[in-house]
Amino acid sequence: MHAEATAAASVPSNDFFLARQPILGRDQHLVAFELLFRAAGEDDDAKLTDNAAATAAVISHASQLGMEHVVGEQMAFVNVDEVVLMSDFVRFLPPHKVILEILETVKPTQALLARVAELKELGFKFAVDDVIEHSPELDRLVGLVDVIKVDVKLVPRDELTKLVASLKATGKTLLAEKVETLDEFKLCMDLGFEYFQGYYFARPVILSGKKITPSEMAILRLLELVSSDADAQVIETAVKRDALISLNLLRLVNSRAAPGPQIESLSQALSQLGRRQLQRWLQILLYTTAGGVELASPLLQLATTRGKLLELMTLARRPDDAAGADRAFTVGIMSLADALFSIPMPDILDNVEVAQDVRMALLHREGEFGTMLRVVELLEAAEGGCRLAEALRKLGLSVKQMRELELAAFDWVRELTHEAR
Repeated sequence: MHAEATAAASVPSNDFFLARQPILGRDQHLVAFELLFRAAGEDDDAKLTDNAAATAAVISHASQLGMEHVVGEQMAFVNVDEVVLMSDFVRFLPPHKVILEILETVKPTQALLARVAELKELGFKFAVDDVIEHSPELDRLVGLVDVIKVDVKLVPRDELTKLVASLKATGKTLLAEKVETLDEFKLCMDLGFEYFQGYYFARPVILSGKKITPSEMAILRLLELVSSDADAQVIETAVKRDALISLNLLRLVNSRAAPGPQIESLSQALSQLGRRQLQRWLQILLYTTAGGVELASPLLQLATTRGKLLELMTLARRPDDAAGADRAFTVGIMSLADALFSIPMPDILDNVEVAQDVRMALLHREGEFGTMLRVVELLEAAEGGCRLAEALRKLGLSVKQMRELELAAFDWVRELTHEAR
């Protein structure tokens, strides 16, 4: 049986989860996403990368998914093993959008090295995955790859310095993967890594005694006015009082993710938006004013993706429940507020009025919205195939539906950040 036929038989084309993990540069801007695929029924302990041939069957649908829709302007890192590398269907992937990540299990035989060289001629770039030592096998591959990924979790700290110094001598770009804390990130920055993969940027670093800033408080107060049905004139006066809020709000509502004609005045924006949309853009605005966070920041991208995904999940279950969809969006976007403000979630919720089901989801991952948030967090982490499938069953959503909702959310966020820079 051909390699691609074997791979295609391994995974039903619609029964897979898609995970997208951000890769950041030294300036903390997104440079790429690693795309990870997993069969919906896999055990929780099964590694995503155990069967890259199955992954490849899914990747062969990349033309159907549309790589631009999945990763936007960024590059996509995609795992490949020997079966995939030697197969024809690796050519389904667009060379200008992907970096093929050679798994640590791949043996650098003459035939494999010749194949990598051949694919390089076609414009593909390569990374080598999960490096924990500077081995002779790595040296055989190094001349053909562009990026070396180091698993910082598996290398003791005292050995990491020596390993990085040795790898730097190759002249290749070094990527630190599984960077989960700010301390790990700082260490990797000091060592000279250029790329970083992991959710360190979304982990709350709680600073004792830290207060929400005046501009953040102004937006939270506005959110309270909107949700408490305050008079339109009162809301407009409150928005106009803060020039930064006014400017940013106009910029946001004129992004492609906000349908409709260009809006030129604040009064027009407020009357045309309506309270539901105003509430949404104010929530997004929190992330663009706090600490001068940009629209392209990974934290904002993650928060808005969560918000949109929870909104779409709610509408998929109850198409007429606009109010529920709004609360779901709030859960998604507020779920990273503790990382944004460096303040514990209970303290943030003391400063803003939210519905009880939103509060239970944010504090305890309870209720329908809590289950949705757990689904999204499992997807981000690319773990828990069984747990994911079970949570989706509980919500009455299929794996295929979920993937389509993910792509729609990625698209919405891509347009938001692309247009509103």
